Amino acid sequence: MLNRQIQKILTNNRSIILAYDHGMEHGPVDFNLKNVDPNYVLDIAEKGKFSAIALHHGIAEKYYSNINKVPLLIKLNGKTNIPKIEPISTQICSIKRAVSLGADAVGYTIYSGSTFERNMFKEFSSIVEEAHDYGIPVIAWAYPRGKYVKEAHSNKMTAYAARVALEFGADFIKLFYNGDEEGFKWVVKSAGKARVLAAGGSKAREPEFLKRTKEILRAGGCGLAVGRNVWQHENPLKMAKAIRSIVFENRSVDDALKSFN
Repeated sequence: MLNRQIQKILTNNRSIILAYDHGMEHGPVDFNLKNVDPNYVLDIAEKGKFSAIALHHGIAEKYYSNINKVPLLIKLNGKTNIPKIEPISTQICSIKRAVSLGADAVGYTIYSGSTFERNMFKEFSSIVEEAHDYGIPVIAWAYPRGKYVKEAHSNKMTAYAARVALEFGADFIKLFYNGDEEGFKWVVKSAGKARVLAAGGSKAREPEFLKRTKEILRAGGCGLAVGRNVWQHENPLKMAKAIRSIVFENRSVDDALKSFN
């Protein structure tokens, strides 16, 4: 059953997840009057033919039934960016509740290097065990962060975070891509059989973002977990089409850019 659920969010072993967990993690600063409405973003997920949509459980409970053709990924932990403390994000939704809401997969952030990493390691281990008992995959948001972490976006630290997530049983690992295609090959190798998704990151110009997407795939990543570069875009469905053409159709960046003409 687990392998069947993994394949549900893959197309030819590739995936594009639309992330919309920003309201808790970043606050409303990322939103405008359109994309602050979850219905607007869920409509993009459906019309843009995304592999899954990542939501916190409150949004899923109140809005997901409107678009349940798109596989649901529920984020199980979360934090705000208000307290300026060592990074820690603890569980705020149970596996049982996620499953009752229709989750096809669950996600959890691990801040390797934080002084609180042991708390997150313990929770993540239990989450993987229980989720796999239910037959659903687990996606680790794997971010090195904390006062002991130097050069958090280096290939060395990203590879370390990937390996930690693999050793705890993650099925997919969401990681930061720093623009070093050759270095990212080592990161992907460090993730072993877990599939690597690159974080979309902050808003970028279309040519830059699509070029990075192509590099991530060439380095061995299976796709993206992207949010702001789609639903902040003035034409999110065109952006989704351009990304899909690279990820699923192996088109060139120049071909993908034709989506905007």
